[in-house]
Amino acid sequence: MTTTVKAIEQLMHERKSVRKYKEGVVIAQEKIQAILQNAITAPSSSNMQPWRFIVIEDQKVKKELRPIANNQEQVETSSAIIAVLGDLDMYKKAEQIYDANYEQGFMSREIADLMIKNSLALYGNLPEDKLTSLIHFDAGLISMQIMLLAKDMGYDTVPMGGFDKVKFAEKFSLPKNEMPILLIAIGEADAPAYGSSRLPLEQIVRYI
Repeated sequence: MTTTVKAIEQLMHERKSVRKYKEGVVIAQEKIQAILQNAITAPSSSNMQPWRFIVIEDQKVKKELRPIANNQEQVETSSAIIAVLGDLDMYKKAEQIYDANYEQGFMSREIADLMIKNSLALYGNLPEDKLTSLIHFDAGLISMQIMLLAKDMGYDTVPMGGFDKVKFAEKFSLPKNEMPILLIAIGEADAPAYGSSRLPLEQIVRYI
């Protein structure tokens, strides 16, 4: 993995949203697994890690997904689709998460127990709209890591929020506590992505 600041800057600038993919390119599951394993180092609210994933590799399933995703070509032609989901019941894993923190020496038993108690009380009583907003925020953090890690491995990506989330949930029989948030196509570019401008920094930053 690249680690220098120069390499990280280059990686961020080279990552583009690619919509034309070479068909028939297979990415080994081990590589996608490695991307996700590293991506889950992303921060999340109270370390609740609300993200869940479905990796769609089967060509028939991708073809069936395409109309659900507004007929976007890359859904079918990319090597795989990584569906980023959010778990509304993520706080129910608080005990597992903080027990592991204690066992791995990251915190005392007393702090772990307090965090378990506080997480269950806080997230278990949040209105669903606020919980949903929080989960979307966390999903954005890990999605960016997925795309940068994919680029570092030599693959291109494009994030897609434009798809029918109700139909997606029905198609993949999602439980009520899981909601689809984002689809990420991954593969090898068949055509370069369009460049895109950015607003001047002085228009978007204020120092106080």
